[in-house]
Amino acid sequence: MEKIKSLADLKKKREDLQSGIKLREQGDNIEEMIQVKVAMATCGIASGAKQVMDILINELNKRNIPAVVTQTGCMGYCYAEPTVEVKKPGQEPIVFGYVTPEKAEELVTKYIINNEILEGVIPVNYESIEDK
Repeated sequence: MEKIKSLADLKKKREDLQSGIKLREQGDNIEEMIQVKVAMATCGIASGAKQVMDILINELNKRNIPAVVTQTGCMGYCYAEPTVEVKKPGQEPIVFGYVTPEKAEELVTKYIINNEILEGVIPVNYESIEDK
């Protein structure tokens, strides 16, 4: 963690933290934004989900990508933690498993920006009630 040595350093730290909070808590027009959910149940946290979430917030913020990043409970994929669900406007959500901090950066660059599918997609293996 960097040391704060001046008022300018403190103001910069405040701006960085506020932009991260803004990215996590935006609620207006949420259906028109990219939604990122990081599984933060005990298994996710133990596997490094907190670091993954921090990197996702920083990368999205750094690139000025309009997104809402939130944490969620268990998604049921404990074997593949940390897991991240990404829902782009007008598309079905995709859940990525085994998301390391490095893969979190790649997820932003390749999937969110360039629409490239990454390894680690967890296939949908259920039917919703509406499908029956």
